[in-house]
Amino acid sequence: MKLFASCKQMPLTFCMIVLLMLTSCGKPTSPDSSWQWPLPEGMPYPVVPAENPMTRAKVELGRYLFYDKQLSANGKQSCASCHQQQFAFAEPSGRSVGSTGQQHRRNALALVNVAYNNTLTWAHDGLTDIEQQLLIPLFSETPVELGLTGAEQQLMQRLERPPYPQLFQQAFNSEQPDMQQVVFALASFVRSLLSFQSDFDRYAYQNEDAALSPVQIEGMNLFFSERLECHHCHGGFNFTQATNHSQQRLDLRPFHNTGLYFAARPGRAAPGYPQHDRGLAEITMNSADDGRFRAPTLRNIALTAPYMHDGSLATLEQVLDFYQAGGRTITAGHYAGDGRQHPAKSQFVRGFKLTNSEREAVLAFLNSLSDPQFIANPEHSNPWLAHP
Repeated sequence: MKLFASCKQMPLTFCMIVLLMLTSCGKPTSPDSSWQWPLPEGMPYPVVPAENPMTRAKVELGRYLFYDKQLSANGKQSCASCHQQQFAFAEPSGRSVGSTGQQHRRNALALVNVAYNNTLTWAHDGLTDIEQQLLIPLFSETPVELGLTGAEQQLMQRLERPPYPQLFQQAFNSEQPDMQQVVFALASFVRSLLSFQSDFDRYAYQNEDAALSPVQIEGMNLFFSERLECHHCHGGFNFTQATNHSQQRLDLRPFHNTGLYFAARPGRAAPGYPQHDRGLAEITMNSADDGRFRAPTLRNIALTAPYMHDGSLATLEQVLDFYQAGGRTITAGHYAGDGRQHPAKSQFVRGFKLTNSEREAVLAFLNSLSDPQFIANPEHSNPWLAHP
C-alpha cells in the first residue's frame, strides 16, 4: 500500500502513526464470504463480535430497521431521524430531540467508520460494542430516544409486515423476529457505514498525487505537526484515538478535556463543566475526568456541524478559533468562566498561532476529509423510498 507520494511531503510523526496502526499489507480477504468489506488495499479489518458476524442479509435487514419509524414506540422517529446520510449520519442540530419531543443534552455523533471504534457514545468507557450501545437509543428512559421500554411486543407485531418476514428469514433463518435479532441487524448495518473515498484517501491510499492541492498538503502538515498537536487526539487512519482493529489492540484512553467550560457550579466549591453534563466523570465518579469526552473521527467533519459534545460551536472556523485560543472563555451567563484554566484540560490543548494563509490551509485539509460517495451511497440510503 502506497501511503504518500513522497516522505518529504509528510511529517515524520504522521508516518510513524500510520505505520504503527496499519501493519497489514496486501489485499484483505473477508472472513465471511457473504460479506466483503469495502476497504482500501491493506486497510485492516474492524473487530467484529464472534456472536454477530457480518453477513449481507443482516446488513440489509439492519438498513430497513435503521430507517423505520415504527422502531420507535410512538412511530414518530427512526435511527435515521438523528443520523442522516447527507450529514455523514449526524444531524444539523446542536442537541438531538427524541421521539417524545424531549431535548437531549448532547449532539448526535456521526456514524462514520464506527466499526473501528473502541468505545461508543461521547463519554462512556464501558461501552465497547455497538450491540451494547444500541440498547441506549432503543430503551433509555432518561432521556427517551426511541422509547421501546414496555413496547417490545408491539414492535414484534410491527415487524410482521412485509418485507420483514423475508428479510428475517434470509438473515436469521427465522420469520419470527426477536429483539436480539433486531439489535444484531442494526449493529451490522452501522458497521457497514465505512468511508474511505475522500480526497485525502485518494492521495494517501490510491496513489493519486494530485488529489490534494498544495494548500491542502500544507494544512495536512500543520495538522500533524507538534506545533498544532491535533494528531494526538485525532491521529491514525480513522482520525481519532478511539480506534481498534484486527492488527492493533492497543487500549488507548480517548477521552479529553479540551477547555470548553470552567464555570461556577451552584452548591459545589469547585468550578468545572456544567453539572448537567460532566462527561466521563459521570461514569467513573472521578473528578479528574470532569469534562472529558471522546475525540470523534474527523472524517467527513465538514459535513457534521455543529461541533463539540453539546453542539456549542457552530462552524469549523469556530472550532479552529477555539483550539488556537487553547480553550474557551465565556464572559457572561450561567457558564461564564475561562475554560483554559480547567485543571483537567488536556496537555495538548495549549493554543497556537496561525497566519491567515495557514489557517485557510488547515481548513482546506479538513475539507479534504469529506467523502461525497459516502453520503450518496445507495447501499446506505433509505430502502423504504422504493416501497409504495
